Amino acid sequence: MTERPTFPGTRPTDQPAPTDQPVPAEQVASAEQPAPGGEPADRATADLWAALGGSADLLGRVSFHGPGDVLPSGLPVRRLARATVAACSLAAAELAAHRTGGPVPAVRVDQGAVATAFVSERHLTVDGRTPVSFAPHSGFWRTADGWVRTHANYPHHRARLLAALDLPADAGPEELAKLLGELPAEQVQERAFEAGALAVAVAPVSATVHPLVESRVTGTAPVRPLGDAGPERPAAGIRVLDLTRVIAGPVATRTLALLGADVLRVDPPHLPEADDAHADTGFGKRSTRLDLADPADPADRAVFDGLLATADVLVTGYRPGALDAHGLTPDALSARHPGLIVAQLCAWGWTGPWAGRRGFDSLVQAGVGIAAHEAGPDGRPGVLPAQALDHGTGYLVAAAVLRALTEQRTGRPGGRHLRFSLAGTASWLLHGIPPEAPAPAASAEGTPDTEAYDPARWLAETDSAYGRLRHALPPIAYTGAPTDWSRPPGRWGTDAPVWR
Repeated sequence: MTERPTFPGTRPTDQPAPTDQPVPAEQVASAEQPAPGGEPADRATADLWAALGGSADLLGRVSFHGPGDVLPSGLPVRRLARATVAACSLAAAELAAHRTGGPVPAVRVDQGAVATAFVSERHLTVDGRTPVSFAPHSGFWRTADGWVRTHANYPHHRARLLAALDLPADAGPEELAKLLGELPAEQVQERAFEAGALAVAVAPVSATVHPLVESRVTGTAPVRPLGDAGPERPAAGIRVLDLTRVIAGPVATRTLALLGADVLRVDPPHLPEADDAHADTGFGKRSTRLDLADPADPADRAVFDGLLATADVLVTGYRPGALDAHGLTPDALSARHPGLIVAQLCAWGWTGPWAGRRGFDSLVQAGVGIAAHEAGPDGRPGVLPAQALDHGTGYLVAAAVLRALTEQRTGRPGGRHLRFSLAGTASWLLHGIPPEAPAPAASAEGTPDTEAYDPARWLAETDSAYGRLRHALPPIAYTGAPTDWSRPPGRWGTDAPVWR
């Protein structure tokens, strides 16, 4: 795996620590039309854009405005959030310029829109009902020597967790709490791991740094040309196979769908999906179910192979090696489908002893030290103000795919192999972004230098197969960008497995 030469969070030790200085003028002076007003691109945005291989000349197109007291945290979550959205917006604008033949549109990111989108699952209502984010068996639990974080939102994960701890299948949270209080945190973690359940001991801040983005070019095969497209649909005509679940991957593909891509999500028939989760992340996409693992009935695999043969992008969100048995290793895909962009996402990074473990945003926060960093005065572990690892990584994946699409058509042909992890995004948050300055006291009108934050400005309602949805609007922002998705989410797994 060949990495970009510089990654945020992995700077050489002879370089200074991250600072909160604006991007030097000489890096942005050549931008054709600077973005009007607002705060210019900061170091986090510049570092992220560099990690994606983007030209520093375009950073002058970026500015931020809107409420500045959003996503409050002891870590620079606001900066992470707005940088990932800005990089994704700039990548979309860059592709739009290629498709229209015009200049790169200005990117003007509203921090209020970003903050609302980063908690989209919390703003979702279905016919007035607010979904439950975490099930009763999910959360922080005191152990004999510390704390552990569990994730049991899916029924099969709850069943495995209880079985791993020798609890009856109908055991409630009280019984779980009593038992966990008698066991060491790492013992709970390892028993859960062996049983395929999800529990992670709350750890101090980790010194381990995972790369934020890994990218390599695979071959030199030409890619099919794209015709003209308006700035609101720079990914029109692009076909994306989506093999992702939960939040990070679906946010990435939801964003590509917003920008005009034909996104088809594919799930195995035996893995359940929560309707509320799909109602949040299924905008703009279609969804089908295919069984790739049944040798007695190869029909679904043949359908999948047909879809893959004409896809431009494959996005996967499974553990390292989980899809290898299906012939979906990056090298095998590159050999069979030259020009394909393969974007892979996992929880714990692509190397190291935890690479093969299951994980979710909340568990990675616990395992890398974010929960300990955000602990309260009583020592109880804390959380970020959003599932920022998920959402931030989602926009990062979408940005990298958009940049790859542009590169393929502007002198760098060939396929792409892109890798990301929640742990990599966590490393960047912990070690690569300068800390926030103390915020001025806020009032009902906002802080002295920003407007007040009201998420209602970035919420909309639409009818769907699930009922009337209130949902967060997309935060992608450049001149001519789409302001909403072209279609609401359909019922999960019910679309035909064909391209539009």
